[in-house]
Amino acid sequence: MLEIIATCIDDAIKIEACGGQRIELVSGLTEGGLTPSYALVKNVVERVKIPVNVMIRPHAKSFIYTKEDIKIMEEDINIVKELKANGIVIGMVDENGSIDERNLQKLLRTAEGLDITFHRAIEETKDLVESIKILAKYPQIKRVLTSGGKGKPMDNLSTICRMIEAGKGKIEIMVGGGMTKETLAPVIKKTGTKEVHFGTAVRINNSPFYDINCEKLKEIAEEYKKATEN
Repeated sequence: MLEIIATCIDDAIKIEACGGQRIELVSGLTEGGLTPSYALVKNVVERVKIPVNVMIRPHAKSFIYTKEDIKIMEEDINIVKELKANGIVIGMVDENGSIDERNLQKLLRTAEGLDITFHRAIEETKDLVESIKILAKYPQIKRVLTSGGKGKPMDNLSTICRMIEAGKGKIEIMVGGGMTKETLAPVIKKTGTKEVHFGTAVRINNSPFYDINCEKLKEIAEEYKKATEN
């Protein structure tokens, strides 16, 4: 699965047309992705045929959430369900650097029936491999997005491999956060992952402030196809 970030309807249309297989729909790309507007979710879901997973993140302060934050996230999830998106992207940690299971369980109950990705909040935990074991207890969570820690995936291949082994048969590891066309094949070959995630690498000047470059995305989609066929 080749997942690409979209921040507007034009992005979503280009992603589908140029070979992207799933959309992560966000606002605030420069802040790591925030919950997009309901009108944007509605229009993207109606316009494209590929799956649309919506970021549920009320603010960029941290991944530690208050009761009020969780209520807002639950309301956002209910509206995303009504708008018939494919899934959601969530993540939360506690003050001790562990997965916040109590609040995670609340959101999972609300999100019943949706495809769920746990995002790079995992990288704020003390032990990524142990965190995968915790998340793997919840069948509703289909995948975890990670770069394997600080830095880019190519810097963290051994950690990513250990995370994949820890979640084997229970949860997928989707590699993202600094992926490029050049690192795509090596990451897939060395980790065995089949799910990858791209953000600014498909944009003009690799910038969150520019449009998606269709030629770059087509090249990445072709590279992904080759890498996963071998």
